[in-house]
Amino acid sequence: MEQKLRRDCNMGENLRKLRKTSGLSQEKLCAELQRRSCDIGRSTYEKYETGELNIRISVLIQLRKIYGCAYDDFFAGLDPDEPHKVK
Repeated sequence: MEQKLRRDCNMGENLRKLRKTSGLSQEKLCAELQRRSCDIGRSTYEKYETGELNIRISVLIQLRKIYGCAYDDFFAGLDPDEPHKVK
């Protein structure tokens, strides 16, 4: 039996803001992720930003290192009870 995932919270906008704040294109970010052993192509990363695909934890770990941010920045604004803005 195939199980469909229902749409959950989308952190894509936060991923896009963090990337743009760092001055990186999707291509340059993916090249850096690949250098760090995350085999991510630009089209896959684009799906993370649009919410079409859930991001892997291993990718989040490397993104936190690249951006020098807190994990909270990835989840900013997703919990309506805890508003938090991405720096």
